[in-house]
Amino acid sequence: MIQVVWYKRDLRTVDHVPLATAAVAGPMLPLYVVEPDYWQLPDVSRRQWLAHRSALAELSERLATLGAPLIVRTGSVVEVLEKIHRAVGIQRLLAHEETGNLWTFERDRAVSAFCRGAGIDCLEVTQTGVLRGFGEGARDRWAARFARFAGGLVVPEPTHLIPVARAKTVPLPSANDLGLSEDGCAMPQLGTRTVALSLIESFLAGRGANYRRGMSSPLSAAKVCSRLSVPLATGAVSVREVMQRLTTVRDSYLELPMAERPVPITAIDSLISRLHWRGHFMQKLESQPDLETRAFHPVHESLRVETPPDDPKLLAWAEGRTGLPFVDACMRSLIATGWLNFRMRAMVQSFASYHLNLDWRRSGERLARLFTDYEPGIHWPQVQMQSGQTGINTPRIYNPVKQGLDQDPDGRFTRRWVPEVADLPLAVLQTPWLSDRCSTLNYPPPIVDPTVAAREARARLTAARSEAGYRDAAHEVFRKHGSRRRRMEDDGTRRARASARGKANAPEQFGFSLDLMAGED
Repeated sequence: MIQVVWYKRDLRTVDHVPLATAAVAGPMLPLYVVEPDYWQLPDVSRRQWLAHRSALAELSERLATLGAPLIVRTGSVVEVLEKIHRAVGIQRLLAHEETGNLWTFERDRAVSAFCRGAGIDCLEVTQTGVLRGFGEGARDRWAARFARFAGGLVVPEPTHLIPVARAKTVPLPSANDLGLSEDGCAMPQLGTRTVALSLIESFLAGRGANYRRGMSSPLSAAKVCSRLSVPLATGAVSVREVMQRLTTVRDSYLELPMAERPVPITAIDSLISRLHWRGHFMQKLESQPDLETRAFHPVHESLRVETPPDDPKLLAWAEGRTGLPFVDACMRSLIATGWLNFRMRAMVQSFASYHLNLDWRRSGERLARLFTDYEPGIHWPQVQMQSGQTGINTPRIYNPVKQGLDQDPDGRFTRRWVPEVADLPLAVLQTPWLSDRCSTLNYPPPIVDPTVAAREARARLTAARSEAGYRDAAHEVFRKHGSRRRRMEDDGTRRARASARGKANAPEQFGFSLDLMAGED
């Protein structure tokens, strides 16, 4: 029996159900298809391909060691499978489900249709705990299902693979081969398993000691956060393997005095909770794939005004030229590094949507391209949430000046990324337009008055929420997508731990609503 193991964003050999299943059955062809059309989409970028390419190179070496080298082809997946089927006769296609963008959703449907038409048995399994075919009312049971998945077997790497004879491959293309132009990120984070395992161990060895306190500031977050988002996005390591490693170490720390624990148990619990949060948000897009283009709430969709791609405000925001130093510092840092901590991601999206009144789809595409760790299932629901499109989350309108004062109190981050204002005293660093030197600075005036813009944004929200039927529609959004968890802070540690172990009595109401605030922060 000839089997094809189709790799997508699951670039690993450990905890890979399709690979392990095929290994038991006989000859296989591990396949990765480079899809040029995908890499020309408006939400993908060079930095993402470089992260994926690093994981593919490592995967290729490992598969060759196991006996069945990775076969790389370029083109449409359906056309590639058709050629392979004509050449060797595929009996079974095995793959992980992917919660990607709309393009990959339609591609997966096309592959399924091809397999049905060709008489090929197609096996797809979840790799994240996110469920396809999410039925009516199933959100109420989602947490328990995710807990069972997270506590399930981490599938061992096969000891030996039987290859399909005479399978041909091509070299992995460069970013230039795919037409991906330079994007300002000189050294994007690698997406490999080696990197992932190193990050897990360094976090547990002490790097994550100040995780809870340091995750909010862009100064400290780059060090204390797990930084696992890139290898999780490439699938070089599975979320199940990460969660079980964290849980195992956490439980071992219970035997140690507090002074001897490299990181507090609360830090590990918080990271476990974030991994649950990851699955909770990915399920939203899996349950409603058009969230990439259509607002959660129909009133917000009907009121949305298109922003042209050359809109001056959009370009100023995307390039870090708004005249608000902390916003510009965050955007310039993201452009250069491909990563930004979560709170600052929320702030820059909130600023684009509320203060600048930009269409969330256009700003969301720009941010997606900048994130090396772009995960559509997290990105698009979060873009909508931070833009006030859901109807069920308390709007958060960040004050960019206050955020700069709070998260960069000594100005180091701002001075590094916005050198035009580096010589200003701290008192006016976040408000250079108030400095008596403002006319001599090579820095633009603020694109909006942040106080006035926030007031206007609140007025728009109030008007939208007064529309007929708003509350009823919001109820439907919550029924389909809302978190069932009521007391995140009170029992977060207990529930996260129980869910990670996959206990039979794991609570069903798990989710991260992130309803942390009201008004202007």
